[in-house]
Amino acid sequence: MDFTWNRFVIGWGENDRGVSFTFGPEVVAKFLHKHDLDLICRAHQVVEDGYEFFAKRQLVTLFSAPNYCGEFDNAGSMMTVDETLMCSFQILKPADKKKFPYSGVGSGRPVTPPRTPAPNAKKGKK
Repeated sequence: MDFTWNRFVIGWGENDRGVSFTFGPEVVAKFLHKHDLDLICRAHQVVEDGYEFFAKRQLVTLFSAPNYCGEFDNAGSMMTVDETLMCSFQILKPADKKKFPYSGVGSGRPVTPPRTPAPNAKKGKK
């Protein structure tokens, strides 16, 4: 099951492809409150700057592979949490794009699409 945040969704919604679900910021807040947590850290979704916050900085998406599959001009990042629970990020800048025979479209490896919020996303139920 794939779950992706979407700032335009209230509650839960189905994505355009019908194979995963989207959720809005109030779902994040409710989950954190229920489980007495401060932050959700998730990964495995391309974000342009290597990391991206959502829901008033209560959720962060990390992606550590710059120039993913040679198809995207994204940065990567790593997150460090110190003793005081302060998060800091180390950015891995994208290199010049180079086509390699083992990467990208046609390599047999599926390409993860970047997250792009749909301006006409369906409203989920509360």
